[in-house]
Amino acid sequence: MALTPEQRAALEDVTQFIYRESRLQDEHEYDAWEALWADDGVYWVPANGEGGDPEQEMSIIYDNRSRIALRVRQFHTGKRFSQTPQSRLRRLVSNVEIITDDGCEIRAAANALVFESRTRGDVVWASRNEYTLRRENGDLRMARKKVVLVNNQTALYSMAFLI
Repeated sequence: MALTPEQRAALEDVTQFIYRESRLQDEHEYDAWEALWADDGVYWVPANGEGGDPEQEMSIIYDNRSRIALRVRQFHTGKRFSQTPQSRLRRLVSNVEIITDDGCEIRAAANALVFESRTRGDVVWASRNEYTLRRENGDLRMARKKVVLVNNQTALYSMAFLI
């Protein structure tokens, strides 16, 4: 099915947003990454599969906006020893698609591979990322990000960076 010019423009905006978010994470530019979040943002990395209700089930990360800000402030303290030295990161993002766009919120998804290189060795993290994006003053903001790790049912190395 061919996309309309409006749908194509929305997909391009969403794709560029996701690429920018990925780059900011890879380069540890967490202040700029944090600025991508809406005031009511929720960041969720479920454990044990696709994730049901994060209020009832265990999660790897389940942060509201203030907790996201706290994590970023912790990086700046210099006391995140699990990130000394910082991991070298690179993400490959693919299969970006818009699931729904009701004019107020855009639900989008993408696949990602995150390559992490650090002193303990190299790790590849694979995930399906689901986004709820909202336009605020002409810019997209993340109202919700869900990262479903492919191997979230197994023991995981410490993710001291924000996946």
